Amino acid sequence: ARMVVVGPEAPLVAGLVDQMKVECPDVLCFGPSKAAAELEASKAFSKDFLHECGIPTAKYRTFTDAAEAIKYVESLDENDRQVVKASGLAAGKGVLLPTSKQETIEAVKEIMSDKAFGDAGDVCVIESFLTGPEASCFALCDGKTAVLMPAAQDHKRALDNDQGLNTGGMGAYAPAPCVTPDLQKQIEAMCKKTVEKMAERGTPYVGLLYAGMMLTPDGPYVLEFNCRFGDPETQVVLPLLETDLYEVMTACCTGKLDSVDVRFKEGVSAATVVCAAKGYPEKYPKGMEIKGLDETKAIEGVKVYHAGTKLDDNLVTRCTGGRVLAVTGLGSDLKSALKTAYKGVNALSFVDADGNSLMHSRTDIGKKALEKKLRIGVLGSTRGTALLPVMEACASGALDAEIVAVVSNKADAPILEKGKSLGPTIVSKFVSAKGLSRSEHDAECTAALVGAGVDYVLCVGYMRILSPSFCKFW
Repeated sequence: ARMVVVGPEAPLVAGLVDQMKVECPDVLCFGPSKAAAELEASKAFSKDFLHECGIPTAKYRTFTDAAEAIKYVESLDENDRQVVKASGLAAGKGVLLPTSKQETIEAVKEIMSDKAFGDAGDVCVIESFLTGPEASCFALCDGKTAVLMPAAQDHKRALDNDQGLNTGGMGAYAPAPCVTPDLQKQIEAMCKKTVEKMAERGTPYVGLLYAGMMLTPDGPYVLEFNCRFGDPETQVVLPLLETDLYEVMTACCTGKLDSVDVRFKEGVSAATVVCAAKGYPEKYPKGMEIKGLDETKAIEGVKVYHAGTKLDDNLVTRCTGGRVLAVTGLGSDLKSALKTAYKGVNALSFVDADGNSLMHSRTDIGKKALEKKLRIGVLGSTRGTALLPVMEACASGALDAEIVAVVSNKADAPILEKGKSLGPTIVSKFVSAKGLSRSEHDAECTAALVGAGVDYVLCVGYMRILSPSFCKFW
Protein backbone atom coordinates (compact mmCIF):
# COMPACT_ATOMS: atom_id res chain seq x y z
CA ALA A 1 0.00 0.00 0.00
CA ARG A 2 1.11 3.55 -0.70
CA MET A 3 -1.52 5.23 1.47
CA VAL A 4 -3.87 4.26 4.28
CA VAL A 5 -6.99 6.35 4.92
CA VAL A 6 -8.31 5.69 8.42
CA GLY A 7 -12.11 5.85 8.42
CA PRO A 8 -13.55 5.29 11.92
CA GLU A 9 -12.71 7.44 14.93
CA ALA A 10 -11.84 4.59 17.33
CA PRO A 11 -8.56 3.52 15.64
CA LEU A 12 -7.55 7.17 15.25
CA VAL A 13 -8.11 7.83 18.93
CA ALA A 14 -6.25 4.60 19.74
CA GLY A 15 -3.18 5.87 17.87
CA LEU A 16 -3.21 3.86 14.63
CA VAL A 17 -1.58 6.72 12.68
CA ASP A 18 1.26 6.93 15.21
CA GLN A 19 1.77 3.17 15.00
CA MET A 20 1.73 3.28 11.19
CA LYS A 21 4.52 5.86 11.12
CA VAL A 22 6.70 3.56 13.24
CA GLU A 23 5.93 0.23 11.59
CA CYS A 24 5.26 1.39 8.00
CA PRO A 25 7.26 4.62 7.57
CA ASP A 26 7.04 4.47 3.77
CA VAL A 27 3.25 4.37 3.74
CA LEU A 28 1.35 7.66 3.85
CA CYS A 29 -1.43 7.77 6.44
CA PHE A 30 -4.35 10.17 6.04
CA GLY A 31 -5.66 10.93 9.51
CA PRO A 32 -4.69 12.70 12.72
CA SER A 33 -2.34 11.36 15.38
CA LYS A 34 -3.68 10.15 18.71
CA ALA A 35 -2.88 13.51 20.28
CA ALA A 36 -4.60 15.46 17.49
CA ALA A 37 -7.63 13.14 17.50
CA GLU A 38 -8.28 14.33 21.05
CA LEU A 39 -10.44 16.98 19.36
CA GLU A 40 -13.05 14.24 18.91
CA ALA A 41 -12.02 11.86 21.70
CA SER A 42 -12.77 14.42 24.41
CA LYS A 43 -15.52 17.02 24.12
CA ALA A 44 -14.10 18.61 27.28
CA PHE A 45 -10.72 19.01 25.57
CA SER A 46 -12.23 20.43 22.38
CA LYS A 47 -14.40 22.92 24.30
CA ASP A 48 -11.39 24.11 26.31
CA PHE A 49 -9.35 24.34 23.10
CA LEU A 50 -12.03 26.41 21.33
CA HIS A 51 -12.35 28.73 24.33
CA GLU A 52 -8.59 29.24 24.62
CA CYS A 53 -8.28 29.97 20.88
CA GLY A 54 -11.19 32.42 20.81
CA ILE A 55 -13.16 30.32 18.34
CA PRO A 56 -16.93 30.82 18.89
CA THR A 57 -18.62 27.96 20.74
CA ALA A 58 -21.48 27.68 23.22
CA LYS A 59 -20.95 28.70 26.85
CA TYR A 60 -20.13 25.55 28.83
CA ARG A 61 -19.02 23.89 32.04
CA THR A 62 -17.22 20.54 32.47
CA PHE A 63 -17.86 18.16 35.39
CA THR A 64 -16.39 14.95 36.79
CA ASP A 65 -18.83 14.77 39.71
CA ALA A 66 -22.54 14.23 39.16
CA ALA A 67 -23.57 16.09 42.31
CA GLU A 68 -21.63 19.18 41.25
CA ALA A 69 -23.15 19.01 37.78
CA ILE A 70 -26.67 18.79 39.19
CA LYS A 71 -25.98 21.68 41.57
CA TYR A 72 -24.88 23.77 38.59
CA VAL A 73 -28.06 22.92 36.64
CA GLU A 74 -30.21 23.81 39.65
CA SER A 75 -28.56 27.25 39.76
CA LEU A 76 -29.63 28.06 36.21
CA ASP A 77 -32.71 29.98 35.17
CA GLU A 78 -35.64 27.72 34.24
CA ASN A 79 -35.60 29.06 30.67
CA ASP A 80 -31.82 28.67 30.24
CA ARG A 81 -31.93 25.54 28.10
CA GLN A 82 -28.84 23.30 28.12
CA VAL A 83 -27.31 20.45 26.13
CA VAL A 84 -25.74 17.58 28.09
CA LYS A 85 -22.88 15.63 26.52
CA ALA A 86 -20.77 12.63 27.45
CA SER A 87 -17.23 13.88 26.87
CA GLY A 88 -15.81 10.62 25.48
CA LEU A 89 -16.58 8.58 22.39
CA ALA A 90 -20.14 7.27 22.45
CA ALA A 91 -20.68 6.14 18.86
CA GLY A 92 -22.42 9.44 18.07
CA LYS A 93 -25.08 8.89 20.75
CA GLY A 94 -23.70 10.77 23.75
CA VAL A 95 -25.54 14.07 23.25
CA LEU A 96 -28.83 14.64 25.08
CA LEU A 97 -31.22 17.53 24.37
CA PRO A 98 -33.42 18.10 27.45
CA THR A 99 -36.12 20.77 27.26
CA SER A 100 -36.53 21.62 30.96
CA LYS A 101 -34.41 21.94 34.09
CA GLN A 102 -35.71 18.63 35.47
CA GLU A 103 -34.97 16.85 32.19
CA THR A 104 -31.46 18.33 32.27
CA ILE A 105 -30.89 16.89 35.74
CA GLU A 106 -32.15 13.51 34.52
CA ALA A 107 -29.78 13.74 31.55
CA VAL A 108 -26.84 14.34 33.86
CA LYS A 109 -27.83 11.29 35.92
CA GLU A 110 -28.24 9.18 32.78
CA ILE A 111 -24.73 10.04 31.60
CA MET A 112 -22.79 10.25 34.86
CA SER A 113 -24.62 8.04 37.36
CA ASP A 114 -26.38 5.44 35.22
CA LYS A 115 -23.40 5.20 32.82
CA ALA A 116 -25.68 5.03 29.77
CA PHE A 117 -22.62 5.60 27.59
CA GLY A 118 -20.10 3.77 29.75
CA ASP A 119 -16.76 5.41 30.46
CA ALA A 120 -17.54 8.09 27.89
CA GLY A 121 -19.67 9.70 30.59
CA ASP A 122 -16.98 9.91 33.26
CA VAL A 123 -16.63 13.54 32.21
CA CYS A 124 -19.75 15.50 31.34
CA VAL A 125 -20.05 18.74 29.39
CA ILE A 126 -23.08 20.97 29.96
CA GLU A 127 -23.43 23.78 27.44
CA SER A 128 -25.94 26.41 26.41
CA PHE A 129 -28.48 25.41 23.78
CA LEU A 130 -27.86 27.23 20.50
CA THR A 131 -30.44 27.97 17.81
CA GLY A 132 -30.11 28.18 14.05
CA PRO A 133 -29.49 25.90 11.06
CA GLU A 134 -26.80 23.24 11.47
CA ALA A 135 -24.17 22.56 8.83
CA SER A 136 -21.52 19.88 8.40
CA CYS A 137 -18.22 21.38 7.27
CA PHE A 138 -15.27 19.24 6.14
CA ALA A 139 -11.78 20.73 6.07
CA LEU A 140 -8.78 19.06 4.45
CA CYS A 141 -5.74 19.61 6.70
CA ASP A 142 -1.99 19.13 6.30
CA GLY A 143 -0.82 20.11 9.80
CA LYS A 144 -0.25 23.72 8.80
CA THR A 145 -3.33 24.95 6.97
CA ALA A 146 -6.81 23.87 5.91
CA VAL A 147 -9.06 23.98 2.84
CA LEU A 148 -12.80 23.94 3.47
CA MET A 149 -14.98 21.77 1.24
CA PRO A 150 -18.57 22.75 0.29
CA ALA A 151 -20.81 22.64 3.35
CA ALA A 152 -23.46 19.95 3.69
CA GLN A 153 -26.62 19.45 5.71
CA ASP A 154 -27.92 16.07 6.82
CA HIS A 155 -31.19 14.67 8.17
CA LYS A 156 -30.91 12.72 11.42
CA ARG A 157 -34.51 11.76 12.17
CA ALA A 158 -35.84 8.50 10.82
CA LEU A 159 -39.16 9.81 9.48
CA ASP A 160 -40.42 12.63 7.26
CA ASN A 161 -40.83 16.12 8.73
CA ASP A 162 -37.98 15.38 11.14
CA GLN A 163 -40.11 12.96 13.14
CA GLY A 164 -39.11 9.66 14.72
CA LEU A 165 -35.90 8.56 16.41
CA ASN A 166 -32.42 9.87 15.77
CA THR A 167 -30.34 7.85 13.31
CA GLY A 168 -26.86 7.89 11.83
CA GLY A 169 -28.32 9.98 9.01
CA MET A 170 -31.11 9.44 6.48
CA GLY A 171 -29.89 11.79 3.76
CA ALA A 172 -27.84 14.87 2.96
CA TYR A 173 -27.18 17.51 0.34
CA ALA A 174 -24.41 19.90 -0.69
CA PRO A 175 -23.62 22.70 -1.14
CA ALA A 176 -25.88 23.79 1.73
CA PRO A 177 -27.69 26.99 0.64
CA CYS A 178 -27.67 28.33 4.21
CA VAL A 179 -23.86 28.57 4.16
CA THR A 180 -23.33 31.70 2.11
CA PRO A 181 -19.94 32.53 0.56
CA ASP A 182 -19.26 34.91 3.46
CA LEU A 183 -20.10 32.22 6.02
CA GLN A 184 -17.94 29.75 4.08
CA LYS A 185 -14.98 32.13 4.46
CA GLN A 186 -15.65 32.59 8.19
CA ILE A 187 -15.88 28.86 8.82
CA GLU A 188 -12.75 28.17 6.77
CA ALA A 189 -10.89 30.79 8.84
CA MET A 190 -12.03 28.99 12.03
CA CYS A 191 -10.75 25.66 10.67
CA LYS A 192 -7.43 27.20 9.66
CA LYS A 193 -7.05 28.71 13.11
CA THR A 194 -7.77 25.31 14.64
CA VAL A 195 -5.00 23.70 12.58
CA GLU A 196 -2.55 26.52 13.33
CA LYS A 197 -3.22 26.37 17.08
CA MET A 198 -2.94 22.57 17.12
CA ALA A 199 0.46 22.92 15.45
CA GLU A 200 1.52 25.45 18.08
CA ARG A 201 0.64 22.88 20.76
CA GLY A 202 2.99 20.39 19.13
CA THR A 203 0.08 18.21 17.95
CA PRO A 204 -0.24 19.03 14.23
CA TYR A 205 -3.57 18.03 12.73
CA VAL A 206 -3.39 16.05 9.48
CA GLY A 207 -6.39 14.53 7.71
CA LEU A 208 -10.04 15.50 7.65
CA LEU A 209 -11.43 17.90 10.26
CA TYR A 210 -15.21 17.70 10.49
CA ALA A 211 -16.65 20.81 12.13
CA GLY A 212 -20.27 20.58 13.17
CA MET A 213 -21.47 24.19 12.92
CA MET A 214 -24.49 26.04 14.23
CA LEU A 215 -25.37 29.15 12.21
CA THR A 216 -26.66 31.28 15.08
CA PRO A 217 -28.11 34.81 14.80
CA ASP A 218 -24.70 35.98 16.11
CA GLY A 219 -22.70 34.09 13.48
CA PRO A 220 -21.28 30.56 13.11
CA TYR A 221 -20.44 28.59 16.27
CA VAL A 222 -18.61 25.28 16.53
CA LEU A 223 -20.82 22.59 18.06
CA GLU A 224 -18.20 19.84 17.97
CA PHE A 225 -15.30 18.39 16.03
CA ASN A 226 -14.98 14.96 14.47
CA CYS A 227 -11.64 13.73 13.18
CA ARG A 228 -12.80 11.85 10.07
CA PHE A 229 -15.28 11.93 7.19
CA GLY A 230 -18.92 11.83 8.26
CA ASP A 231 -21.73 9.71 6.84
CA PRO A 232 -23.92 10.47 4.85
CA GLU A 233 -22.38 13.90 4.16
CA THR A 234 -19.29 12.39 2.54
CA GLN A 235 -21.49 10.89 -0.18
CA VAL A 236 -22.49 14.41 -1.31
CA VAL A 237 -19.29 16.36 -0.64
CA LEU A 238 -16.71 14.13 -2.36
CA PRO A 239 -18.63 13.97 -5.69
CA LEU A 240 -18.23 17.78 -5.84
CA LEU A 241 -14.42 17.57 -5.67
CA GLU A 242 -12.87 18.25 -9.07
CA THR A 243 -9.21 17.86 -8.09
CA ASP A 244 -8.00 14.26 -7.81
CA LEU A 245 -8.69 13.01 -4.27
CA TYR A 246 -5.48 11.00 -4.04
CA GLU A 247 -3.47 14.07 -5.04
CA VAL A 248 -5.17 16.13 -2.33
CA MET A 249 -4.71 13.46 0.36
CA THR A 250 -1.05 13.04 -0.58
CA ALA A 251 -0.55 16.79 -0.18
CA CYS A 252 -2.20 16.63 3.25
CA CYS A 253 0.05 13.77 4.36
CA THR A 254 3.21 15.52 3.17
CA GLY A 255 2.42 19.03 4.43
CA LYS A 256 2.08 20.48 0.94
CA LEU A 257 -1.61 21.32 0.73
CA ASP A 258 -0.85 24.92 -0.25
CA SER A 259 0.87 23.65 -3.41
CA VAL A 260 -2.29 21.97 -4.73
CA ASP A 261 -5.12 23.83 -6.44
CA VAL A 262 -8.05 22.22 -4.64
CA ARG A 263 -11.04 22.83 -6.91
CA PHE A 264 -14.71 21.99 -6.62
CA LYS A 265 -17.25 21.63 -9.42
CA GLU A 266 -19.14 24.82 -10.18
CA GLY A 267 -22.85 24.77 -10.86
CA VAL A 268 -23.25 21.25 -9.49
CA SER A 269 -25.22 20.02 -6.47
CA ALA A 270 -25.38 16.59 -4.88
CA ALA A 271 -28.07 14.90 -2.80
CA THR A 272 -28.09 11.49 -1.16
CA VAL A 273 -31.00 9.45 0.19
CA VAL A 274 -30.38 6.58 2.59
CA CYS A 275 -32.31 3.35 1.98
CA ALA A 276 -32.77 1.56 5.30
CA ALA A 277 -34.36 -1.65 6.45
CA LYS A 278 -37.93 -1.13 7.64
CA GLY A 279 -37.94 -0.64 11.40
CA TYR A 280 -34.51 1.02 11.61
CA PRO A 281 -33.18 2.40 13.99
CA GLU A 282 -35.07 -0.03 16.22
CA LYS A 283 -35.42 -3.74 15.48
CA TYR A 284 -35.19 -4.45 11.76
CA PRO A 285 -35.04 -7.52 9.48
CA LYS A 286 -31.97 -8.70 7.58
CA GLY A 287 -31.30 -10.94 4.61
CA MET A 288 -33.68 -9.29 2.12
CA GLU A 289 -32.67 -9.41 -1.54
CA ILE A 290 -31.79 -5.98 -2.94
CA LYS A 291 -33.43 -5.55 -6.33
CA GLY A 292 -32.86 -2.78 -8.86
CA LEU A 293 -29.12 -2.23 -8.51
CA ASP A 294 -28.52 -2.84 -12.20
CA GLU A 295 -31.28 -0.38 -13.07
CA THR A 296 -29.62 2.38 -11.04
CA LYS A 297 -26.41 1.97 -13.04
CA ALA A 298 -28.32 3.07 -16.13
CA ILE A 299 -29.55 6.32 -14.54
CA GLU A 300 -27.27 9.22 -15.42
CA GLY A 301 -25.89 11.06 -12.40
CA VAL A 302 -26.69 8.28 -9.88
CA LYS A 303 -24.17 6.46 -7.70
CA VAL A 304 -25.18 3.88 -5.09
CA TYR A 305 -22.96 3.52 -2.03
CA HIS A 306 -23.16 0.24 -0.10
CA ALA A 307 -23.13 0.11 3.71
CA GLY A 308 -25.06 -2.86 5.12
CA THR A 309 -24.86 -5.33 2.24
CA LYS A 310 -23.27 -8.67 1.35
CA LEU A 311 -23.15 -11.12 -1.56
CA ASP A 312 -24.55 -14.56 -0.74
CA ASP A 313 -23.25 -17.82 -2.19
CA ASN A 314 -25.36 -17.26 -5.31
CA LEU A 315 -23.95 -13.73 -5.77
CA VAL A 316 -27.24 -12.16 -4.76
CA THR A 317 -26.84 -8.83 -2.92
CA ARG A 318 -28.62 -8.93 0.43
CA CYS A 319 -29.23 -6.59 3.39
CA THR A 320 -27.08 -7.04 6.49
CA GLY A 321 -27.64 -3.80 8.38
CA GLY A 322 -30.00 -1.00 9.27
CA ARG A 323 -28.79 1.68 6.89
CA VAL A 324 -28.19 -0.38 3.77
CA LEU A 325 -27.56 1.92 0.81
CA ALA A 326 -27.02 5.62 0.12
CA VAL A 327 -28.22 6.77 -3.30
CA THR A 328 -26.50 9.93 -4.50
CA GLY A 329 -27.71 12.05 -7.38
CA LEU A 330 -25.95 14.94 -9.11
CA GLY A 331 -27.62 17.88 -10.82
CA SER A 332 -27.15 21.47 -11.92
CA ASP A 333 -28.92 22.60 -8.74
CA LEU A 334 -30.35 21.05 -5.59
CA LYS A 335 -33.78 20.46 -7.10
CA SER A 336 -32.39 18.46 -10.02
CA ALA A 337 -29.92 16.58 -7.78
CA LEU A 338 -32.77 15.49 -5.52
CA LYS A 339 -34.87 14.44 -8.50
CA THR A 340 -32.00 12.28 -9.76
CA ALA A 341 -31.35 10.73 -6.34
CA TYR A 342 -35.02 9.80 -5.86
CA LYS A 343 -35.12 8.34 -9.36
CA GLY A 344 -32.42 5.96 -8.16
CA VAL A 345 -34.26 5.22 -4.90
CA ASN A 346 -37.48 4.44 -6.75
CA ALA A 347 -35.66 1.80 -8.79
CA LEU A 348 -34.68 -0.13 -5.64
CA SER A 349 -36.48 -2.51 -3.31
CA PHE A 350 -35.59 -4.85 -0.42
CA VAL A 351 -37.65 -8.04 -0.83
CA ASP A 352 -37.92 -10.84 1.72
CA ALA A 353 -38.62 -14.52 1.04
CA ASP A 354 -42.37 -13.88 1.08
CA GLY A 355 -42.17 -11.11 -1.48
CA ASN A 356 -42.71 -8.31 1.02
CA SER A 357 -40.99 -4.98 0.38
CA LEU A 358 -39.05 -3.99 3.51
CA MET A 359 -37.21 -0.84 2.43
CA HIS A 360 -37.65 2.53 4.14
CA SER A 361 -36.43 5.96 3.06
CA ARG A 362 -37.44 9.53 3.78
CA THR A 363 -39.31 11.32 1.02
CA ASP A 364 -38.44 14.87 2.10
CA ILE A 365 -34.66 15.12 1.94
CA GLY A 366 -33.71 18.71 1.05
CA LYS A 367 -37.33 19.92 1.21
CA LYS A 368 -36.62 22.77 3.64
CA ALA A 369 -33.66 23.95 1.57
CA LEU A 370 -35.87 24.10 -1.52
CA GLU A 371 -38.45 26.11 0.43
CA LYS A 372 -35.96 28.63 1.81
CA LYS A 373 -36.96 32.27 1.98
CA LEU A 374 -36.02 34.70 -0.76
CA ARG A 375 -32.78 36.44 0.29
CA ILE A 376 -32.99 40.17 -0.43
CA GLY A 377 -30.03 42.50 -0.87
CA VAL A 378 -30.66 46.25 -0.70
CA LEU A 379 -28.86 49.09 -2.47
CA GLY A 380 -29.58 52.49 -0.92
CA SER A 381 -28.13 56.00 -0.64
CA THR A 382 -30.58 57.78 1.70
CA ARG A 383 -32.63 57.23 4.86
CA GLY A 384 -34.28 54.10 3.51
CA THR A 385 -37.73 54.97 4.82
CA ALA A 386 -39.32 52.96 2.01
CA LEU A 387 -37.48 49.88 3.30
CA LEU A 388 -39.47 49.86 6.56
CA PRO A 389 -42.62 48.22 5.11
CA VAL A 390 -40.44 45.51 3.57
CA MET A 391 -38.71 44.92 6.91
CA GLU A 392 -42.09 44.71 8.66
CA ALA A 393 -43.49 42.34 6.04
CA CYS A 394 -40.46 40.06 6.38
CA ALA A 395 -40.71 40.09 10.18
CA SER A 396 -44.45 39.30 10.19
CA GLY A 397 -44.21 36.57 7.57
CA ALA A 398 -46.42 38.45 5.14
CA LEU A 399 -43.46 38.39 2.76
CA ASP A 400 -41.68 35.04 2.48
CA ALA A 401 -38.29 36.70 2.38
CA GLU A 402 -35.45 38.02 4.54
CA ILE A 403 -33.13 40.98 4.13
CA VAL A 404 -29.56 39.71 4.32
CA ALA A 405 -27.51 42.67 3.05
CA VAL A 406 -27.69 46.47 2.84
CA VAL A 407 -25.06 48.17 0.66
CA SER A 408 -24.64 51.92 0.17
CA ASN A 409 -22.43 54.28 -1.80
CA LYS A 410 -22.70 56.78 1.09
CA ALA A 411 -20.74 56.09 4.28
CA ASP A 412 -23.22 58.04 6.44
CA ALA A 413 -26.43 56.85 4.78
CA PRO A 414 -29.02 56.12 7.51
CA ILE A 415 -30.18 53.07 5.55
CA LEU A 416 -26.99 51.31 6.74
CA GLU A 417 -28.21 51.68 10.33
CA LYS A 418 -31.47 50.06 9.36
CA GLY A 419 -29.47 47.12 8.05
CA LYS A 420 -27.48 46.87 11.28
CA SER A 421 -30.73 46.90 13.28
CA LEU A 422 -31.68 43.59 11.67
CA GLY A 423 -28.91 41.74 13.51
CA PRO A 424 -25.15 41.15 13.62
CA THR A 425 -25.14 38.63 10.78
CA ILE A 426 -26.67 41.08 8.27
CA VAL A 427 -24.12 42.54 5.86
CA SER A 428 -24.29 46.34 6.20
CA LYS A 429 -21.56 47.80 4.02
CA PHE A 430 -20.37 51.08 2.53
CA VAL A 431 -18.76 50.67 -0.90
CA SER A 432 -16.90 53.78 -2.01
CA ALA A 433 -17.13 54.81 -5.65
CA LYS A 434 -14.06 57.04 -5.44
CA GLY A 435 -11.58 56.33 -8.22
CA LEU A 436 -13.73 53.57 -9.70
CA SER A 437 -15.61 53.37 -12.96
CA ARG A 438 -19.33 52.65 -12.81
CA SER A 439 -18.83 48.98 -13.68
CA GLU A 440 -15.93 48.60 -11.20
CA HIS A 441 -18.01 50.05 -8.36
CA ASP A 442 -20.95 47.85 -9.27
CA ALA A 443 -18.63 44.83 -9.29
CA GLU A 444 -17.64 45.67 -5.70
CA CYS A 445 -21.32 45.89 -4.75
CA THR A 446 -22.03 42.58 -6.47
CA ALA A 447 -19.20 40.91 -4.54
CA ALA A 448 -20.74 42.06 -1.24
CA LEU A 449 -24.21 40.90 -2.28
CA VAL A 450 -23.03 37.51 -3.56
CA GLY A 451 -21.04 36.98 -0.37
CA ALA A 452 -24.23 37.40 1.63
CA GLY A 453 -26.05 34.86 -0.53
CA VAL A 454 -28.44 37.39 -2.08
CA ASP A 455 -31.09 36.12 -4.53
CA TYR A 456 -32.81 39.39 -5.39
CA VAL A 457 -31.68 43.03 -5.34
CA LEU A 458 -33.97 45.81 -4.16
CA CYS A 459 -33.03 49.44 -4.87
CA VAL A 460 -34.32 51.83 -2.21
CA GLY A 461 -33.46 55.48 -2.86
CA TYR A 462 -30.29 54.46 -4.66
CA MET A 463 -28.81 57.59 -6.24
CA ARG A 464 -26.64 55.95 -8.88
CA ILE A 465 -27.21 54.72 -12.41
CA LEU A 466 -26.53 50.98 -12.56
CA SER A 467 -24.11 49.58 -15.12
CA PRO A 468 -25.27 47.19 -17.84
CA SER A 469 -23.01 44.47 -16.38
CA PHE A 470 -24.70 44.76 -12.96
CA CYS A 471 -28.19 44.59 -14.47
CA LYS A 472 -27.24 41.60 -16.61
CA PHE A 473 -25.75 39.74 -13.64
CA TRP A 474 -28.78 40.23 -11.42
